Amino acid sequence: MPSVLRVALPVPLPTLFDYLPVEGGTAEVGSRVLVPFGRGKAVGVVIATHVEPGVSGHRLKRVLRILDDTPLLDHELMATLAWSADYWLGAPGEAYANALPLALREDKPLPATGEEIWRLTTSGLSARDAGSRRGGSRRLLDALAHGQRSSSDLDLEHPGWRTAARRLEAAGLVERTERAYDHIAQASVPAPQLTDEQALAVTTIGENLGRFQPFVLDGVTGSGKTEVYLALIEQVLARGQQALLLIPEIGLAPQTVRRLRDRLGIVAQVMHSNLAEGERARAWLRMRSGEAKIMLGTRSAVFTPLPRPGIIIVDEEHDGAYKQQEGFRYHARDLALLRAKALQVPIVLGSATPSLETLANVQAGRYRTLRLRARPGTIRPPQVQIVDMRAQRLEHGLSPTLLNAVAETVTRGEQALVFRNRRGYAPVLLCHHCGWYAQCPRCEHPLTVHFARQQLICHHCDYHTRQPETCPACGASELKPQGQGTERLEEALAAQFSNVPVMRIDRETTRRRDAFEQILDGLREDGPAILVGTQMLAKGHDLPNLTLVAIVGVDEGLHSIDFRASERLAQLVVQVAGRAGRASKPGRVLLQTHHPDHPLLRGLLAQGYAVAAQELLTERKLSMLPPYGHQVLLRAEAHQRAHVDAFLHEARSALPQESLQIAGPMPAPMPLRAGKHRGQLLIEADSRAVLHQALRPWHRALTAMPSGRRVRWSLDVDPVDLY
Repeated sequence: MPSVLRVALPVPLPTLFDYLPVEGGTAEVGSRVLVPFGRGKAVGVVIATHVEPGVSGHRLKRVLRILDDTPLLDHELMATLAWSADYWLGAPGEAYANALPLALREDKPLPATGEEIWRLTTSGLSARDAGSRRGGSRRLLDALAHGQRSSSDLDLEHPGWRTAARRLEAAGLVERTERAYDHIAQASVPAPQLTDEQALAVTTIGENLGRFQPFVLDGVTGSGKTEVYLALIEQVLARGQQALLLIPEIGLAPQTVRRLRDRLGIVAQVMHSNLAEGERARAWLRMRSGEAKIMLGTRSAVFTPLPRPGIIIVDEEHDGAYKQQEGFRYHARDLALLRAKALQVPIVLGSATPSLETLANVQAGRYRTLRLRARPGTIRPPQVQIVDMRAQRLEHGLSPTLLNAVAETVTRGEQALVFRNRRGYAPVLLCHHCGWYAQCPRCEHPLTVHFARQQLICHHCDYHTRQPETCPACGASELKPQGQGTERLEEALAAQFSNVPVMRIDRETTRRRDAFEQILDGLREDGPAILVGTQMLAKGHDLPNLTLVAIVGVDEGLHSIDFRASERLAQLVVQVAGRAGRASKPGRVLLQTHHPDHPLLRGLLAQGYAVAAQELLTERKLSMLPPYGHQVLLRAEAHQRAHVDAFLHEARSALPQESLQIAGPMPAPMPLRAGKHRGQLLIEADSRAVLHQALRPWHRALTAMPSGRRVRWSLDVDPVDLY
């Protein structure tokens, strides 16, 4: 029997593939190989060598080429990915592909890891002197006028500069070269004096460098968790080791990179979806080689190689953005814990509002808690006030109390944030004459009015249509937007406070790569301003002149059918409220609601998040819901409802009935989306081991079901939402 290689290919199948080794070469586990697949070729990762083939030798195809001299994925990552694919019931090929930046999944040479250097050409210098360029191109010419600059410098000082660089390079006005990568920069900001709580946290975690121990850094907003991270990373760097820092949002990256550089004199590698694929690949390879010392990134950065591991930090560990919702549905926080254990390094889970899963692990003795209960210096926590909206005359959903507070704030030269977690102008367009409302034809949900674009948009499937001038049903012109989104609040506040800048931060206004950072840079100045924003602003951003936070639309989270809704609302309220009064000026928070006596709101105000979270944990335990019970959700969708129902019924009949609680088949909470009917099956068990013992053979059975070929289905282990 010939020697055979077992290869993971990036296909959504729960199987590995066997190939004959390339003639005259040796492939190692963790190396990439180019193989024939179907009518084409594919790049895969070698999982095992010298295995017994699953089919007869004469049917096996031969590897075409070995792409790596040494394995790209080391033993620890290979073992972690194998465990992860098994636990989250993912296709193994998709799991291994996720670990590699997209540029490394192709049949191309590895990109060089040197650093790009940009400079003006003679023509570029003439163009600058002539003033023939405008906007981003002009700013880049000015930045290069006094000498060449590295790409990392430009990333920090001119977000979004690459678009202009491509234009100028094509015109022959700038050119790039490459030099050996150097992670050292000039530190310019001295470390502040740590508080007693911060110093204790740094000392305690520092004593555990070199061994696995999960820590929960439970610190109120503004308590200085980032200073703890920086002090720990400094210790790790002094030991010649590497640090991995995960953040939930792309918007948090620029300010964190700047702080690392200014404080520690280190250029951090960055990995998130807004970067060019070549940049992501270079960052990954620099960490793999040990050239780079710090990786800062969103969810996918959890797969960063760490040949000299020192510490892993997960900031805002409660954030749902750490859960992948398509393809290989891993949770980056949980995967980071697994990696920390394998690498024998401490892991820090930081949050002002730890998830209930994390708090349950603390209670079970698996994690240690370190608390930061005070803001540094004389900074006081903001005062929180509930505004009873009942019987009040509202202007675009804003109460007189809220508007008066905004007026007082801007009169003092300070800034106010009006928080509404709904983008667009209004969630419904209604005919006042006949009752018709604009509905998505593919989802049967109301279309959101986007007034500036004169469009109706479905926020579920991205269906777009022009906003009609008259009612399509009766022809009347009495079409009225109902409800408020951030765009409508921006308009209302701009009309009321015409002499004050009103800025909106949501997905619509931050489409350009540098838009978010530019808006925040403007707000860091001392002038008065009103900010209208969604959850993009709920975490991590430090605006010293922001003293008022007004939260609108709280009630929607009080009546959700999702058992996680109360936890999310409590976290959101605390996180948004924490934006107020983070410098020397006192902060104030207004919570606008029709339910001022709701126990969750009252409990949050009277006793804080910790007590509210404990009450929610007690409720979950009584109901055996996560984190005390364990769930897997089977989702299915198809153009015909009958196909969905047939598959889900066949799937249920294949499940063992003992020790499992099975809900469904049932329609999804949103039964029609993008023209496809959706259904689901929820499987629960008190024991994680029992659940997985039943699910592994069931997963293989699902793949073989004839009814499964007529639907698109997925399994979500530990789902964070049931939609």
